[in-house]
Amino acid sequence: MKKILLSICLAVSVFALSGCADFLEREPYGRDTSWKTDEDVMKAVYALYYFVSPHWSEEICGRGHMWFECASDNVLIGRDRPAVDEIREFRMSPSNDQDVKNVWGVMYQNVAKANNIIKLVPDLNITESVKKLALGTAYFFRGFSMLWMVPYYGDDTNGGIPIILDTTPMDEMDSPRPDHVLKNYDQIIADFRRAAEELPYFSELSTSQYGLPHKAAAWAFAARAALYAAQYDASYYNTVIEMCDLVMGMTGADKRSLYIDPNNKSKSFANLWRKEQNHSSEYIFSLEGDATNGARYHGVTFVNAGWGLYNTWGYYTPSLELWNAFEEGDQRREATILYPGNHVKFMGRDITFGGYCTDGSISSYTTSHVSAGLINQKFISPWETGSYTEVSSQRDKLWNTLNVCLMRYADVLLMKAEALIWTQGEGNGEAKELLGDIRERAGLSRENAATKAELQNQRRCELAFEFQPSRHIDVIRWGLAQEYYAKPLHSVVSKMVDGQIKTEEVEVYPGRTFNPTYNKVFPIPETAFNGTVNLKQNKGY
Repeated sequence: MKKILLSICLAVSVFALSGCADFLEREPYGRDTSWKTDEDVMKAVYALYYFVSPHWSEEICGRGHMWFECASDNVLIGRDRPAVDEIREFRMSPSNDQDVKNVWGVMYQNVAKANNIIKLVPDLNITESVKKLALGTAYFFRGFSMLWMVPYYGDDTNGGIPIILDTTPMDEMDSPRPDHVLKNYDQIIADFRRAAEELPYFSELSTSQYGLPHKAAAWAFAARAALYAAQYDASYYNTVIEMCDLVMGMTGADKRSLYIDPNNKSKSFANLWRKEQNHSSEYIFSLEGDATNGARYHGVTFVNAGWGLYNTWGYYTPSLELWNAFEEGDQRREATILYPGNHVKFMGRDITFGGYCTDGSISSYTTSHVSAGLINQKFISPWETGSYTEVSSQRDKLWNTLNVCLMRYADVLLMKAEALIWTQGEGNGEAKELLGDIRERAGLSRENAATKAELQNQRRCELAFEFQPSRHIDVIRWGLAQEYYAKPLHSVVSKMVDGQIKTEEVEVYPGRTFNPTYNKVFPIPETAFNGTVNLKQNKGY
């Protein structure tokens, strides 16, 4: 599917528009269309992936909403970036020029494309299986595109964000914001439910179709939407459990499980992040990796300029607080974070990481910014050998063969465990087993008390630095942001002592003031207001 996506996405570059006004100017849904054949319809389906095409692979799927993640307690910026300082300090303006501003327009364009498919395809004389796949994919991406935006812009204070459906008349597309974000989540969950009705199981997709959504993906994303909704109404936890049970109950070729390396169990988590496991038993949904096209996120997160070996970008570095969140013996810690003195394979070399050194005692393989004393290495496997079959030969493009994971089975287990603990109380027996599975794969004892604190820390450690879900959203929905963000964040400074690399803790960012009345959401980008009357900005911005 990857080569098809590249050609299709380039062909539909007309859709690369920004802002709410752009989709308002589209022709009414249901006009005459040139779609006549199965192939025509599948081209429209693949156009739903335009957000991960070369045109947007940096701004949407390389950085994009990850700038918001810099507001979390897991992530330091990694470089000087004043506009990102505004984000992490909760003083972002609607005119902030970081590329996250483009997410709103691109995702609403995806909603418009999905609506056209939903409106037009049912009446076409095409193969029934293609019709079902097209409709299922359209419903999936309508929900998916909204879920990409809603948690960052909608809440109980400001309301949701505009809901535009295939049934929305043209003269109502400039619709007011819903009075509560739960209306968004209800629509998103409904879209994923409908998608699951139409979509095949993953086992029914051909290998050339890998990357298309399937039933388990729709159920799992419905669970995520319900999890986010539960911060406003705890009854949504019942939907989380329902959707997770559907995923967990699959059998045969579709049975999902945590990936366990058959040759080295202790490397299971580290080796999960290799292209050979792109579609392992843990896979649910990803952006497909490719060395000539695809999301750039993995290379964005490694050392700035890659020590002259490859132009990785050095953003989104780990805080010392994240390092300390891992228990001793947790195999996920070193699989996720490169610590000074530890080794990494990069572009055919075995490198001893020097960290951030200020006294000149370490002269090689260091970093140049105090917030880059620790480095995210979770996704660096494509760069190990230096082969340009694994990474782009255009050394600043960062395309690579590792999928960008957006949903995996571990997340499903954690979502269900959370729903059980929050509804049935700490110590719930099933939640203990689910958390035990997560802990055991990490090399820890299965023993746990299924407390809220344990669940929160397992989500933090298991899902750290994944493009989705968001630690920042988790901290907000748990009501912990005001407390957590008041604390300073740290990294380490390195120096050579008696031939060994030693580190000292250093404060990088002071504590921040988080106002729960306003700062649960970010400002809607100013470009979204072009041509609109009814769209209102979030309060406090």
